[in-house]
Amino acid sequence: MDRVLVVVFDSETKAYEGKKALSQLDAEGSISVYAYAVLHKNADGTTTLTKDDYGPIGTLLGTAFGSLIGLLGGPVGFGIGLATGAVVGGAVDLNSARIGEDFLADVNKALTPNKFALVAEIEEDWTTPVDTRMEAIGGTVFRRSLSDVKHTIHEENTNAMKADLAQMKAEQAQTSADRKAKLQEKINKLDTKIQQQLQKDKDKREAAEREAQAKVQVLKAKAAAAKAKAS
Repeated sequence: MDRVLVVVFDSETKAYEGKKALSQLDAEGSISVYAYAVLHKNADGTTTLTKDDYGPIGTLLGTAFGSLIGLLGGPVGFGIGLATGAVVGGAVDLNSARIGEDFLADVNKALTPNKFALVAEIEEDWTTPVDTRMEAIGGTVFRRSLSDVKHTIHEENTNAMKADLAQMKAEQAQTSADRKAKLQEKINKLDTKIQQQLQKDKDKREAAEREAQAKVQVLKAKAAAAKAKAS
């Protein structure tokens, strides 16, 4: 089962011990790690990524993993401690993160200023291996299965705009010449908004497809490595 994992620690050293433990569990075959990052909650409530090491598919930061990192930035915003600024891509969206608001609230309650968090996207069949290792290091574990979010809100919004557009066009065909020009301006603006929303939806679908393909490649590589080791 695909899950997002957040483990809160009191120090950066402990957080990196947690990251090492995740890698060991992956090597043992207990879990599969797709992406990870270590965050520092600053005194002003912003969040900084400590290093540019994201794991096998962590560069796909427009997906649930990257959105979660953005959401953990807190109400002030989030400062990225990287030259790439890879997480900044505007992904502060619960739908994109594919998690519930309650999960985010629980994590932010524990991730107080000057604490660190190991954030990861993993596949695990049972929770004991991760929990046992992280609790031994002193980490507080939060996990949530990734939901299959249907972008119904965006679809409904697009459909509503299309309905408005159709009504304006019908009205334009029956109105006076001076009114036609004003309606055409509104039609053009609304049509632009619709096209922008359709492009956003397309970009999200393509990002999800890339992420799914990358996960398959990670699992195939692990299977091949295990087969080679056994032979």
